[in-house]
Amino acid sequence: MTATIYHNPRCSKSRQTLDILRGRGIEPAVIEYLSDPPDAATIATLLDLLGLEPRQLMRKGEAIYRELGLADPSLDRDALIAAMVANPILIERPVVVANGKAAIGRPPESVLDIL
Repeated sequence: MTATIYHNPRCSKSRQTLDILRGRGIEPAVIEYLSDPPDAATIATLLDLLGLEPRQLMRKGEAIYRELGLADPSLDRDALIAAMVANPILIERPVVVANGKAAIGRPPESVLDIL
């Protein structure tokens, strides 16, 4: 099985999710998305796989969310995705993609549903 994890090594949930994958014998492709941010097309694909709208993938508690006024309901999908591309800290973590599906590792065990 091939899997990809959009990972932040400083995040305990992200580390736990990676440990779960490895514990199942899966060595995923690890994308440290803060230093190697996904492009707009990749984020759009992740949203589609997750069945989420952009704000549902955003870390609303981040200061940059407030500073950029991202709660503004007039912002469309493209604007929100562009904000995540420019500020990857806004992307909820970790996101795992496997078997043509995706899951957010919060809690880490939630990724088991797509394996």
